[in-house]
Amino acid sequence: MVENRKILADEAEQRLDRWFKRHYPGLSHGRLEKLLRKGQVRVDGRRAKASTRLEVGQVVRVPPLGVDSQTERPKMAAPEPSAREAADLKARILYQDDWVMAIDKPAGLAVQGGSGQRRHLDAFLDLLQFEKSERPRLVHRLDRDTAGVLLLARTAEAARRLTASFKRDEPNKLYWALVAGSPDPDKGEIDLPLAKSGKAGKEKMGTQGADVRPAVSRYATIARSGKQMAWIALRPLTGRTHQLRAHCSAIGHPILGDGKYGGRQAFPEKPWKPESLMLMAREITLPHPDDGTTLRVTAPLPAHFESAFGELGFQSDSGYALKAADILGL
Repeated sequence: MVENRKILADEAEQRLDRWFKRHYPGLSHGRLEKLLRKGQVRVDGRRAKASTRLEVGQVVRVPPLGVDSQTERPKMAAPEPSAREAADLKARILYQDDWVMAIDKPAGLAVQGGSGQRRHLDAFLDLLQFEKSERPRLVHRLDRDTAGVLLLARTAEAARRLTASFKRDEPNKLYWALVAGSPDPDKGEIDLPLAKSGKAGKEKMGTQGADVRPAVSRYATIARSGKQMAWIALRPLTGRTHQLRAHCSAIGHPILGDGKYGGRQAFPEKPWKPESLMLMAREITLPHPDDGTTLRVTAPLPAHFESAFGELGFQSDSGYALKAADILGL
């Protein structure tokens, strides 16, 4: 079946061949070139080259590839969600109107397929169509292991306007994280350009590479558990892959539970040992795509955060959390 995939904000400026390598790593470069020559792969309905730079909102036509993205085995459709999964997803709706839906994405659920991911949110969006004649559309993403607020567009026009809003960096995103150590200073801005390296499915962001792009994040400490751990608020001013995880690691305070960027430092034994990535998208604020009024959606604490806060004595309704958000300009 032909797929038409819209380019999201964090995919902009990528080469088309690198976009395919990320999402369909089992597709060889030679076969991609053949599909391009035959016009079977197109961008916004037009022929393209492997070197074509993608822009936010463009649509890539992906013909039937017939192979699994990782292993070249016959490609298998995503499994149908169980009744329990369907009920859980619907219960996670935080906000809904004729234009926008916001859900509380659980940790562990990928937003899109690729790199061997058969179970992902994009495959389940028919469950959230309700009275609309079209299924919701993704307009941004969260890492698989990051919980919290994820916006969906309920119509094609809403998707167009929201994508443009993300391209203009209008949404303000507030993240909460538990990190190793205690940041000093307790607030600041991390301006560290990032580039992706590594094989498809095992990419990692670093400071070296051919596609180094600006990346800026702000942070403010909310509370500490001695010198071993801290609860911080984060605001990404740019939208790079794994940006907050890479930036926290770069200042010597990796996010707890993040083995990719924090190694052993991200898994201390005391005063509490993390078992999951301690990063959540707490809140998003942006102009509503219909009338421009302010839309603000907040996610509740996921279970692994509630458990950690109980162990460490943190209070999620703390006035310090509001102060941190104010420091970040949110």
